[in-house]
Amino acid sequence: MLSLDPASWAILLSASLLVGFSKTGLPGSGIVAVPMLAAVFGGRLSVGTALPLLIAADCFAVYYYRKEARFDHLGKLLPWVSLGLVAGTVALFSIGDKKSVTDPLNPIIGSIVLIMLVLGVLRGKLGDKLVPHSVWGTRATGVLAGFTTMVSNAAGPIMQIYLVATEMKKEELMGTTALYFFTVNVIKIPFYIALSTSQPNNPMWSVASLSTVACGLPLLIVGALLGRRFAGAVPQAVFNKVVLLFAALGGLYLIFK
Repeated sequence: MLSLDPASWAILLSASLLVGFSKTGLPGSGIVAVPMLAAVFGGRLSVGTALPLLIAADCFAVYYYRKEARFDHLGKLLPWVSLGLVAGTVALFSIGDKKSVTDPLNPIIGSIVLIMLVLGVLRGKLGDKLVPHSVWGTRATGVLAGFTTMVSNAAGPIMQIYLVATEMKKEELMGTTALYFFTVNVIKIPFYIALSTSQPNNPMWSVASLSTVACGLPLLIVGALLGRRFAGAVPQAVFNKVVLLFAALGGLYLIFK
């Protein structure tokens, strides 16, 4: 286990609470946990170390919303997500000697998030070809989401903009989001193992980092329970607006980090 100061422990535990809340209550809000975990573990190490935490929260979300997932949307996205995962793995491997692999990519990802947000808001005027859930929009979303989740665990805003644009009910959005991220995060495990094995001096995780982040699991459970209550109490229209707001904040964070 890593030796952390009290401030770092407070950040880690707060991030764990937020991850749980975001998975069951407010998708996209988990983007805030990305810089918090990076502050504790460092850029590259935080990306891999956060994965077990994310999968644990995904399990709660899948359980709560398992009957609401839209498999048709997942089927359209996953082939393109796979391309993004491979591209992200190549990027992580090629710049593995640097302290952080996320900074050079963040402004680009953030800009695309904001562009997707604008397209989603203007979908009534743009027709069916430029909206996030069009044929090309789905392909671009899949590749970008796969790449982004691989290199920075920051694909939440991208997926939320896409799913809100489909005008599905909030329960369906939560269920589809839960199943999507659970599937993708599990797929990422062998990629991170390969990266850590091939670059042992700069791994994606370590025994010490994983045992440290495991201390956040109790608060993650609390966050997941609170998130479930929040999602059930918020009206659909308000839910969509808050999700898009966090997507916009996530995009701005990535640009100006």
